[in-house]
Amino acid sequence: VENIIRRLRENTHSPAPRPVARVVVDACIEVRGAVLYATLAVVLVALPLLAMSGLAGRLFGSLGMAYVLAVLASLAVAFTVTPALAMLLLAGQHLHEQEPPLMRWSKARYRDLLRDIAARHRGAAIAGAVGLTLAACAVLPLFGASFIPELSEGHVIVHMSAVPGTSIAESMRLGDRVSAALMTLPAVRSVSQRAGRAEMADDVNGTHYSEFEVDLKPMEGDAAEAVQGDIRGILARFPGVNFAVNTFLSERMDETLSGAAAAVVVNVYGDDLDRLDAEAGQIARVLRSVKGAADVQVQSPPGMPQVTIRLRQQDLRRWGLDAVDVLDAVRTAYGGDTVGQVYDGSRIFPVVVLLDPASRGDVAAIGDLPLKSPGGIYVHLRQVADILEEAGRYQILHSGARRVQAVTANVAGVDVASFVRAAKAKIAAEVPLPKGSYLEFGGQAEGQAQSRRDLLVNGLMAAFGIVLLLSVVTRSANNLLLVLANLPFAFVGGVLAVFASGGLLSLGSMVGFVALFGITLRNSILMVAHYDHLVREEAAAWGLETVLRGAADRLTPILMTSLVTALGVLPLAINAGAPGQEIEGPMAVVILGGLLTSIALNLLVLPVLALRYGRFCARDPSELA
Repeated sequence: VENIIRRLRENTHSPAPRPVARVVVDACIEVRGAVLYATLAVVLVALPLLAMSGLAGRLFGSLGMAYVLAVLASLAVAFTVTPALAMLLLAGQHLHEQEPPLMRWSKARYRDLLRDIAARHRGAAIAGAVGLTLAACAVLPLFGASFIPELSEGHVIVHMSAVPGTSIAESMRLGDRVSAALMTLPAVRSVSQRAGRAEMADDVNGTHYSEFEVDLKPMEGDAAEAVQGDIRGILARFPGVNFAVNTFLSERMDETLSGAAAAVVVNVYGDDLDRLDAEAGQIARVLRSVKGAADVQVQSPPGMPQVTIRLRQQDLRRWGLDAVDVLDAVRTAYGGDTVGQVYDGSRIFPVVVLLDPASRGDVAAIGDLPLKSPGGIYVHLRQVADILEEAGRYQILHSGARRVQAVTANVAGVDVASFVRAAKAKIAAEVPLPKGSYLEFGGQAEGQAQSRRDLLVNGLMAAFGIVLLLSVVTRSANNLLLVLANLPFAFVGGVLAVFASGGLLSLGSMVGFVALFGITLRNSILMVAHYDHLVREEAAAWGLETVLRGAADRLTPILMTSLVTALGVLPLAINAGAPGQEIEGPMAVVILGGLLTSIALNLLVLPVLALRYGRFCARDPSELA
């Protein structure tokens, strides 16, 4: 639109004006190539988002698809609707010879500034841009990393795990005390408890396990983040019980990533269950000593009370008893056995035979269970078996057909990636694993690493396509590098924005860099393509005056597109920590920061680089023929 208006203004005050339709068409054709290739470059930049796998693909795949479709739709509108509306609305309009005062003043000041930089401060401008880029690259490894930021849901889930074998009644009694303690927090609105598991549920939790749903009062920012710390402080008053605190959506994401409702999972594989338990205990102790560790638990701890009955073969033969018959009798006495059915109209009820509750609840009475031998003699179970009270396991975990013991932990006060790095180093130094055992880390850090690898691999393929595409537009390796030089300019602003917002690089931030590179590529393509048009089509001599003219011509389009984009993401950036914007907020912060530095360096440094390194040639006379 800006190019059409500029050409119409020139045509209005031309000695030999041309038809408006011809001017509009020529103005569109003038920028057609640059707009087309810039849009295709933006689409290629967004393709890595569509190719992301796993949870990250589910979170950002639809966003990338919407972005690509919106860009392609805008391209179609620019090539069809915009020229038609320009002919309809601008035909017959009297355009002043001069631009509006604000634009005229801005371009004059911009030309003076750019002339001064190109004439007297060219080296300082280029050195400053290079220095900022190197500084941003140096700061980047110092950032923390997180798969997803802390979600402000207004609701917290507390998991309580007592000693395996704890009864429902004891779990509820302890839960009442925990609930009363949590209700003393000013931020807590209500607390409810679920103990054990439902009869038809898929969970394998025992009666020692409880979940508390803690509903919070509305709050924002640091207050919402501090609530979990306050809850953990209250729960620390209950010794002998393990607790884990998390939000609902964070738990679902963690379970999708690793199968466990925790940010970090250490899986220990081996064949010996007792050895796995010992190794898991050592790893849990090491994790508790790492800075930022919270809610460290062994997922399937031993200690489940059980009664072991070992039959003595010699005594069985002495009384003429069969081992299978003896075990069936024990199963029937304590587990029940269906022996018939009772009909009540159309309803059928099974008849189950088992010992009365008083006898089943007395462990010492197990040995008194009578057994009838084939000879009609009754003997007690203790006469043919050893009855022992031992500690067993209520759950044996498997993964990939291998026995595994899992140690889980949440992270508070530090980023997950830093915590995992420290944990790996400390476990490797302090927990020697015997032959046949090995461990694997899972959770958010591994999910982020996989997403980073996906973005890197797919980004390299997209970059190759972009380079091929831009080589068609620029016709020169120097000009191609000029277009790509704007990417570090945007990178500097994105890094500064991440640093200013806390120095935490999340998945949303990385996606923000991808979107930012696409936006800034468009601006640099428009600038370099216009220089090529001035020299190639309008036969302007390449030099300082052409640089100033081309930069001034592109000042308004670059400022308009960049500022409109910045204003569009500004609400997300301002409310980056608000509930529901924890993922898109960091993305918007990166885009906003990158746009600010990209505008400045694109308008002030790129023309200087173009003057020094650009290769623009007039059209060959043979091409005109």
